[in-house]
Amino acid sequence: MAHALFVCLQNAGRSQMSQALFERTAEGRHSAESAGTTPGDRVHPEVVEVMRELDIDLADRVPQRLTDELARAADIVVTMGCGDQCPYIPGKRYLDWDLEDPKGLPVERVRAIRDDIAARVDGLIAELG
Repeated sequence: MAHALFVCLQNAGRSQMSQALFERTAEGRHSAESAGTTPGDRVHPEVVEVMRELDIDLADRVPQRLTDELARAADIVVTMGCGDQCPYIPGKRYLDWDLEDPKGLPVERVRAIRDDIAARVDGLIAELG
């Protein structure tokens, strides 16, 4: 079982979608968490809306701060736009997904970001087995 950590700036958009889609696709074979370098107060409303289209409710999720402990517990760290603010832990596998921040974007663009994340998650889980 692999443990993935999805990291973005606010833990209110990309990383939350990634964690939820990873957990759904992995079906218990792997685990995931998400965090942000400067966590927001809540998940962005436009993200909640597009995830509900897939019957995934993120409305009650609370963004959390990225810590060294979270990074150390992960087998794979997937970063999304946090640059040098993300800690580097030797021996961990890092992936950087270049994804647009969905905050304040029209639903159609957020939906496209969600679908891009879903395809990346599918590929990662296929690789993990």
